[in-house]
Amino acid sequence: MSAAIGRPVDRVDGPRKVTGTARYSAEIALPHMAHAVIIGALVPSGRIRAIDSREAERADGVLVVLTHRNLPRIASQPPLFPSLFGHAAPGETFFPMQDETVHYAGQPVAIVVADSLERAQHAATLVRITYEETPSLTTLEQGRDQAYEPQRIFGGLVPGRVVHGDVDAGLAHADVRLESTYRFAANHHNPIETGATTAVWDDGQLTLYDSTMGITATRLTAAAFLGLSPTKIRVVTHFVGGAFGSKAMVWPHVTLAAFAARQVGRPVRLALTREQMFTSCGHREEQEQYVALGASQDGRLTAIRHHKLSPTSPFDDWAEPSLGTDGQVYACPNYEGIYRLIRSNTMTPTFTRAPGEATGMFALECAVDELAYELGLDPLEFRLRNHADVDPLSGNPWSSKGLRECYQRGAERIGWQGRNPVPRSTRDGHWLIGLGMATAVYPVPAFPGLQPQRALARLYADGTAVVQCGTQEIGTGVATAMTQVAADGLGLPLDRVRFDLGDTELPNTSSAVGSAGAGLVSSAVHIATTTLRVQLVARAIADAKSPLHGADPGAVAVRDGRMALRDQPKVGETYGELLKRNYLEEVNALGTWNPTGADTGFTQMTFGAQFAEVAVDADLGLVRVRRMAGAFAPGRVLNAKTARSQLMGGILWGLGQALLEGTLMDSRFGRWTNASLGDYLVPVNADAPDVDVELVEVRDEIVNPLGVKGVGEIGQVGVAAAIANAVFHATGRRVRALPIRIEDLL
Repeated sequence: MSAAIGRPVDRVDGPRKVTGTARYSAEIALPHMAHAVIIGALVPSGRIRAIDSREAERADGVLVVLTHRNLPRIASQPPLFPSLFGHAAPGETFFPMQDETVHYAGQPVAIVVADSLERAQHAATLVRITYEETPSLTTLEQGRDQAYEPQRIFGGLVPGRVVHGDVDAGLAHADVRLESTYRFAANHHNPIETGATTAVWDDGQLTLYDSTMGITATRLTAAAFLGLSPTKIRVVTHFVGGAFGSKAMVWPHVTLAAFAARQVGRPVRLALTREQMFTSCGHREEQEQYVALGASQDGRLTAIRHHKLSPTSPFDDWAEPSLGTDGQVYACPNYEGIYRLIRSNTMTPTFTRAPGEATGMFALECAVDELAYELGLDPLEFRLRNHADVDPLSGNPWSSKGLRECYQRGAERIGWQGRNPVPRSTRDGHWLIGLGMATAVYPVPAFPGLQPQRALARLYADGTAVVQCGTQEIGTGVATAMTQVAADGLGLPLDRVRFDLGDTELPNTSSAVGSAGAGLVSSAVHIATTTLRVQLVARAIADAKSPLHGADPGAVAVRDGRMALRDQPKVGETYGELLKRNYLEEVNALGTWNPTGADTGFTQMTFGAQFAEVAVDADLGLVRVRRMAGAFAPGRVLNAKTARSQLMGGILWGLGQALLEGTLMDSRFGRWTNASLGDYLVPVNADAPDVDVELVEVRDEIVNPLGVKGVGEIGQVGVAAAIANAVFHATGRRVRALPIRIEDLL
């Protein structure tokens, strides 16, 4: 029986964070450190006509002004590939400051390096740049007529078209048909710590202190751009002050910091400003999604058609995979998903929490809710009637599911059975009250060609252990959960185990993106620690001086660092006694997990259900979310406290997606108009409702050794739809655009 895994253990790094002793990449201070400031293009399309940097170069403290005229050329441009897979992962197939061309507003066109941040910022205002502007295209409406269908999207991993069955026939034979179009404003990440890199060269060796979700991805990407062997680059990331997808890929500022440090011969810190976060780290793109559903009179889906239109950059076929799971959620025989893209003067979009599912499931779940009302069915009953017992697209069984249990528990928590199903029928004084729900799904990534995941476990003669892994703490509690996994693997108390991370000098794992971090890292840690435990038991059994000499290995259990016979607990010895008797200061084992890839014969997905209660002011159209209840089946839960924290954070972000978040483009100038935390609205404490999170543990023997699916993304999926469906129940009005505005309800 596990002693540590699953327990709601407090974060091991909590004291450092709350006392301010934790050091983030943007806080690394080194002797003689200089500061770099990026100057972004003021036009969205054109070319640089002239750069006059003479006044800036004469300013106090300025070390160099870099432009396309004196910045070294990159050695190579690695292909655009998601960071999860353990390869170089540039954010876009374009590296700035290589020529005079401007592709989007905010694109880096110059860098000022000075001996203080303030001097660099001042000197940046002295650089004079003139442009020859050309016509730009920055919004969906501007480029609608130029849309094209890509062969593949998302770094080439996702086909641009998926068709299963005959959708036209399914719609033609349906008793009830529904067509709806949904629109989404662009969203941007806003972690408290902006993108930041400190670069240090020492005799040809480069160290990068980078705020990243993947230290190995940073290492491999910088190596490709700089033309170095990865062995020449070390990446250190102690703590990350938020990421949410913005630090999953490796953006140009990381390598620009390395170029600047080599140019001036001293450490250089390059930290993006808040405004630059809107033009430097990708975004969730503006989108339009069309959904057509067909169903029989008894509420069985006959067809799903889901099309998406969105802008991408001038150089990459990138779109959130919003159509990736909607063909698998319900038992529907006919499905069609098609992406269409528009070349626009923006940077390449990227992962934003729950990339694809957060938007695609909003469209599908709102349409499903509307169809249920058309049929006179309870929305929950409609979903149960269309529950998919196997994957509708492949016919494969699920590795595990638990969705029915999530529906049941979430409905109980919110009080679904007591609701009056008639829209606009429930009031609390002046407020109209509504309940809504939605299904939550998120794929467990398959790993074709993924690098092996590794961890090193080391046990000392004093009975303590250190487990090392080249992952990073992005705020999810990985250090805490892996301490628990290691303690169970070795049979040690938690306080005798330390987990080291955040350095590419440690055994390699892939980036912690796509809700995959917990599964990848825990697999390597589990194998390393259990391998070491088995070796120690075998050593004791082979040792003539051990009380366990000659015992059956299967009869030996380890608890609190003591190996003993299960049926004779007094017969045994501690790890320390064994090591000291054999004059061993420490022993170690390397654990390697090779992910199984896509050909398991099972479809791997995480499931959940979201429920919301809203109050809408009958006259003013104000929406207040009063309660949220989410039930999720994420496989094995490593730490109940950090898992609930992750899920609650996702739910609150879903509230922001539903009611607040939207970046607006001024198409006249090709710039984002609300690129600040003063104008880009995110939920604050006053917006936060009561959030009830329920964990439904399901056994999964397919996904990885511990059956861990991850919870980082699924907490957001379905929230916006549940809120929008609750708004309909409260008001009788369907809103098909995010964020939901007061104007939509007046």
